[in-house]
Amino acid sequence: MKKIIGVVSFMLITSLALYAQGPPITSDKPIMLGGGSIIVKTLTEIRNTNKGIYTRIPVMAHYLPTSNSLVAVHLPMVFRNVADDVEHTSGLGDIDVMAKYQFYRKDGTGKTFRMVAKTIQTLPTGRDWNVIDISTGDYASYLGIVAGYESIKYGISNELGYRLVPASQDDELRYKLGFGLPLRKPTYPVDQINLYFEYNANWLVEANDFLLLYAQGIQYAKGRLTLEVAVQAPLIQTVAEEKKRNYSLFLGTRYVF
Repeated sequence: MKKIIGVVSFMLITSLALYAQGPPITSDKPIMLGGGSIIVKTLTEIRNTNKGIYTRIPVMAHYLPTSNSLVAVHLPMVFRNVADDVEHTSGLGDIDVMAKYQFYRKDGTGKTFRMVAKTIQTLPTGRDWNVIDISTGDYASYLGIVAGYESIKYGISNELGYRLVPASQDDELRYKLGFGLPLRKPTYPVDQINLYFEYNANWLVEANDFLLLYAQGIQYAKGRLTLEVAVQAPLIQTVAEEKKRNYSLFLGTRYVF
Protein backbone atom coordinates (compact mmCIF):
# COMPACT_ATOMS: atom_id res chain seq x y z
CA MET A 1 0.00 0.00 0.00
CA LYS A 2 2.81 2.41 0.87
CA LYS A 3 4.48 1.60 -2.43
CA ILE A 4 1.27 2.42 -4.36
CA ILE A 5 0.85 5.70 -2.47
CA GLY A 6 4.48 6.55 -3.21
CA VAL A 7 4.08 5.89 -6.93
CA VAL A 8 0.88 7.96 -7.14
CA SER A 9 2.52 10.82 -5.21
CA PHE A 10 5.53 10.75 -7.51
CA MET A 11 3.32 10.85 -10.61
CA LEU A 12 1.33 13.75 -9.20
CA ILE A 13 4.40 15.79 -8.30
CA THR A 14 6.00 15.01 -11.66
CA SER A 15 2.90 16.17 -13.51
CA LEU A 16 2.79 19.36 -11.49
CA ALA A 17 6.50 19.96 -12.10
CA LEU A 18 6.05 19.65 -15.86
CA TYR A 19 3.20 22.16 -15.84
CA ALA A 20 4.98 24.44 -13.37
CA GLN A 21 7.87 24.75 -15.80
CA GLY A 22 5.84 27.24 -17.81
CA PRO A 23 6.17 28.08 -21.47
CA PRO A 24 9.50 29.55 -22.58
CA ILE A 25 9.39 33.33 -22.33
CA THR A 26 10.15 34.34 -25.92
CA SER A 27 9.09 31.12 -27.66
CA ASP A 28 6.60 28.27 -27.16
CA LYS A 29 6.33 24.66 -26.06
CA PRO A 30 3.91 21.79 -26.76
CA ILE A 31 2.90 21.08 -23.16
CA MET A 32 -0.80 21.83 -22.62
CA LEU A 33 -3.02 22.02 -19.58
CA GLY A 34 -6.30 20.14 -19.11
CA GLY A 35 -9.36 20.66 -21.27
CA GLY A 36 -11.53 23.59 -20.18
CA SER A 37 -8.56 25.58 -18.86
CA ILE A 38 -8.41 29.33 -19.42
CA ILE A 39 -5.13 31.24 -19.34
CA VAL A 40 -4.90 35.02 -19.23
CA LYS A 41 -1.42 36.39 -19.82
CA THR A 42 0.64 39.28 -21.07
CA LEU A 43 4.20 39.59 -22.32
CA THR A 44 5.35 43.17 -22.76
CA GLU A 45 8.29 43.77 -25.10
CA ILE A 46 10.32 46.97 -24.88
CA ARG A 47 12.55 46.96 -27.97
CA ASN A 48 15.51 49.32 -28.22
CA THR A 49 16.60 49.85 -31.86
CA ASN A 50 18.89 52.19 -33.80
CA LYS A 51 15.81 54.20 -34.77
CA GLY A 52 14.20 54.41 -31.34
CA ILE A 53 12.21 52.48 -28.73
CA TYR A 54 9.12 50.41 -29.53
CA THR A 55 6.84 48.86 -26.92
CA ARG A 56 4.17 46.19 -27.36
CA ILE A 57 1.78 45.34 -24.51
CA PRO A 58 -0.57 42.47 -25.42
CA VAL A 59 -3.50 41.07 -23.48
CA MET A 60 -3.69 37.37 -24.37
CA ALA A 61 -6.60 35.03 -23.68
CA HIS A 62 -6.03 31.29 -24.24
CA TYR A 63 -8.74 28.62 -24.03
CA LEU A 64 -8.26 24.85 -24.20
CA PRO A 65 -11.41 23.13 -25.54
CA THR A 66 -9.66 19.79 -24.94
CA SER A 67 -6.35 18.71 -23.43
CA ASN A 68 -4.74 18.61 -26.90
CA SER A 69 -6.16 21.78 -28.50
CA LEU A 70 -5.93 25.51 -27.87
CA VAL A 71 -7.38 28.70 -29.36
CA ALA A 72 -6.24 32.21 -28.43
CA VAL A 73 -6.62 35.90 -29.18
CA HIS A 74 -3.85 38.47 -28.57
CA LEU A 75 -4.91 42.13 -28.36
CA PRO A 76 -1.85 44.44 -28.23
CA MET A 77 -1.34 48.12 -27.56
CA VAL A 78 1.80 49.55 -29.16
CA PHE A 79 3.91 52.64 -28.48
CA ARG A 80 6.96 54.19 -30.12
CA ASN A 81 9.52 56.83 -29.21
CA VAL A 82 11.69 57.50 -32.27
CA ALA A 83 14.09 60.21 -33.35
CA ASP A 84 11.90 61.41 -36.23
CA ASP A 85 9.06 63.81 -35.46
CA VAL A 86 6.19 61.52 -36.49
CA GLU A 87 2.49 61.11 -35.78
CA HIS A 88 0.72 58.04 -34.44
CA THR A 89 3.07 57.25 -31.58
CA SER A 90 0.60 54.81 -29.99
CA GLY A 91 -2.46 52.77 -30.79
CA LEU A 92 -3.83 49.28 -31.36
CA GLY A 93 -1.29 46.84 -32.76
CA ASP A 94 -1.80 43.87 -35.08
CA ILE A 95 -4.25 41.38 -33.52
CA ASP A 96 -3.17 37.72 -33.50
CA VAL A 97 -5.56 34.76 -33.63
CA MET A 98 -3.82 31.50 -32.75
CA ALA A 99 -4.71 27.79 -32.79
CA LYS A 100 -2.68 24.77 -31.67
CA TYR A 101 -3.26 21.03 -31.90
CA GLN A 102 -1.17 18.40 -30.14
CA PHE A 103 -0.85 15.44 -32.52
CA TYR A 104 1.83 13.39 -30.78
CA ARG A 105 2.52 12.54 -27.15
CA LYS A 106 4.78 10.01 -25.50
CA ASP A 107 5.06 9.94 -21.71
CA GLY A 108 7.55 8.16 -19.51
CA THR A 109 8.35 8.14 -15.81
CA GLY A 110 9.04 11.76 -14.96
CA LYS A 111 9.39 12.79 -18.61
CA THR A 112 7.34 13.54 -21.72
CA PHE A 113 7.82 14.31 -25.41
CA ARG A 114 5.11 16.10 -27.40
CA MET A 115 4.53 17.71 -30.80
CA VAL A 116 2.08 20.44 -31.73
CA ALA A 117 0.90 21.98 -35.00
CA LYS A 118 0.47 25.74 -34.66
CA THR A 119 -0.99 28.55 -36.74
CA ILE A 120 -1.16 32.30 -36.15
CA GLN A 121 -3.24 34.63 -38.28
CA THR A 122 -2.12 38.26 -37.87
CA LEU A 123 -4.82 40.80 -38.69
CA PRO A 124 -3.77 44.19 -40.18
CA THR A 125 -5.21 46.28 -37.36
CA GLY A 126 -1.96 47.93 -36.31
CA ARG A 127 0.01 51.01 -37.25
CA ASP A 128 2.06 50.91 -40.45
CA TRP A 129 5.40 51.07 -38.64
CA ASN A 130 7.04 48.18 -40.53
CA VAL A 131 8.43 46.74 -37.30
CA ILE A 132 7.98 42.96 -37.27
CA ASP A 133 6.33 41.53 -34.12
CA ILE A 134 5.53 45.07 -32.95
CA SER A 135 3.27 46.64 -35.62
CA THR A 136 3.26 46.38 -39.42
CA GLY A 137 -0.34 46.94 -40.50
CA ASP A 138 -0.03 43.92 -42.84
CA TYR A 139 -1.87 40.61 -42.82
CA ALA A 140 0.36 37.61 -42.10
CA SER A 141 -0.17 33.87 -41.83
CA TYR A 142 2.16 31.64 -39.79
CA LEU A 143 2.29 27.84 -39.75
CA GLY A 144 4.72 25.89 -37.62
CA ILE A 145 5.55 22.76 -35.66
CA VAL A 146 6.54 22.83 -31.98
CA ALA A 147 8.34 19.84 -30.47
CA GLY A 148 9.48 19.58 -26.88
CA TYR A 149 10.91 17.24 -24.27
CA GLU A 150 10.54 17.82 -20.54
CA SER A 151 11.64 16.00 -17.42
CA ILE A 152 11.81 17.03 -13.78
CA LYS A 153 15.45 18.05 -14.44
CA TYR A 154 15.21 20.16 -17.61
CA GLY A 155 13.16 21.01 -20.69
CA ILE A 156 13.99 21.50 -24.38
CA SER A 157 11.67 23.12 -26.92
CA ASN A 158 11.99 23.57 -30.69
CA GLU A 159 9.81 25.47 -33.11
CA LEU A 160 10.12 25.65 -36.90
CA GLY A 161 7.70 27.65 -38.99
CA TYR A 162 7.09 29.94 -41.94
CA ARG A 163 5.40 33.35 -41.83
CA LEU A 164 3.78 34.47 -45.09
CA VAL A 165 3.17 38.20 -45.64
CA PRO A 166 1.45 38.65 -49.04
CA ALA A 167 1.57 42.48 -49.11
CA SER A 168 5.31 42.88 -48.45
CA GLN A 169 8.72 41.24 -48.75
CA ASP A 170 8.73 40.19 -45.10
CA ASP A 171 8.13 36.44 -45.63
CA GLU A 172 10.10 34.79 -42.87
CA LEU A 173 11.47 31.37 -41.96
CA ARG A 174 11.68 31.05 -38.17
CA TYR A 175 13.44 28.62 -35.86
CA LYS A 176 13.37 28.79 -32.07
CA LEU A 177 15.34 26.71 -29.59
CA GLY A 178 14.87 26.97 -25.83
CA PHE A 179 16.28 25.27 -22.74
CA GLY A 180 14.53 25.38 -19.36
CA LEU A 181 16.20 24.59 -16.06
CA PRO A 182 14.10 24.25 -12.86
CA LEU A 183 16.03 25.47 -9.82
CA ARG A 184 13.81 23.82 -7.21
CA LYS A 185 12.53 20.30 -6.65
CA PRO A 186 8.87 19.77 -7.65
CA THR A 187 6.43 20.55 -4.85
CA TYR A 188 2.70 20.83 -4.32
CA PRO A 189 1.37 23.51 -4.25
CA VAL A 190 3.58 24.70 -7.11
CA ASP A 191 6.48 26.90 -6.01
CA GLN A 192 9.08 26.90 -8.77
CA ILE A 193 11.88 29.05 -10.20
CA ASN A 194 13.00 28.35 -13.76
CA LEU A 195 15.88 29.67 -15.84
CA TYR A 196 15.48 29.92 -19.62
CA PHE A 197 18.12 30.06 -22.36
CA GLU A 198 16.46 30.82 -25.69
CA TYR A 199 17.64 31.30 -29.27
CA ASN A 200 15.54 32.80 -32.05
CA ALA A 201 16.69 32.66 -35.70
CA ASN A 202 14.74 34.65 -38.32
CA TRP A 203 15.51 34.60 -42.05
CA LEU A 204 13.60 37.08 -44.21
CA VAL A 205 13.58 35.01 -47.37
CA GLU A 206 12.88 37.66 -50.02
CA ALA A 207 14.97 40.45 -48.49
CA ASN A 208 17.70 37.93 -47.51
CA ASP A 209 18.00 39.52 -44.07
CA PHE A 210 18.96 37.40 -41.06
CA LEU A 211 18.61 37.77 -37.29
CA LEU A 212 19.95 35.50 -34.55
CA LEU A 213 18.75 36.55 -31.10
CA TYR A 214 19.56 35.19 -27.63
CA ALA A 215 17.35 35.67 -24.58
CA GLN A 216 18.22 35.01 -20.95
CA GLY A 217 15.18 34.77 -18.70
CA ILE A 218 13.95 33.81 -15.27
CA GLN A 219 10.46 32.69 -14.31
CA TYR A 220 8.70 32.28 -10.97
CA ALA A 221 5.60 30.06 -10.70
CA LYS A 222 3.52 30.13 -7.52
CA GLY A 223 0.26 28.21 -7.58
CA ARG A 224 -1.68 29.39 -10.64
CA LEU A 225 0.37 32.58 -11.11
CA THR A 226 3.57 32.93 -13.13
CA LEU A 227 5.88 35.97 -13.32
CA GLU A 228 8.76 36.22 -15.77
CA VAL A 229 11.42 38.57 -17.12
CA ALA A 230 13.96 38.18 -19.93
CA VAL A 231 16.56 40.23 -21.77
CA GLN A 232 17.09 39.52 -25.46
CA ALA A 233 20.10 40.69 -27.51
CA PRO A 234 21.19 40.13 -31.12
CA LEU A 235 24.10 37.79 -31.83
CA ILE A 236 23.93 38.26 -35.61
CA GLN A 237 21.87 40.79 -37.60
CA THR A 238 22.31 41.47 -41.31
CA VAL A 239 19.46 43.97 -41.69
CA ALA A 240 19.11 47.63 -42.68
CA GLU A 241 20.79 50.01 -40.24
CA GLU A 242 17.51 51.56 -39.06
CA LYS A 243 16.10 48.08 -38.28
CA LYS A 244 19.03 46.93 -36.17
CA ARG A 245 18.20 46.02 -32.58
CA ASN A 246 20.20 46.85 -29.47
CA TYR A 247 18.20 44.75 -27.01
CA SER A 248 14.67 43.88 -25.90
CA LEU A 249 13.28 43.63 -22.37
CA PHE A 250 10.37 41.21 -21.80
CA LEU A 251 8.06 41.40 -18.77
CA GLY A 252 5.31 38.81 -18.40
CA THR A 253 2.54 37.52 -16.17
CA ARG A 254 0.32 34.47 -16.56
CA TYR A 255 -2.67 33.18 -14.58
CA VAL A 256 -4.47 29.87 -15.03
CA PHE A 257 -8.18 29.62 -14.20
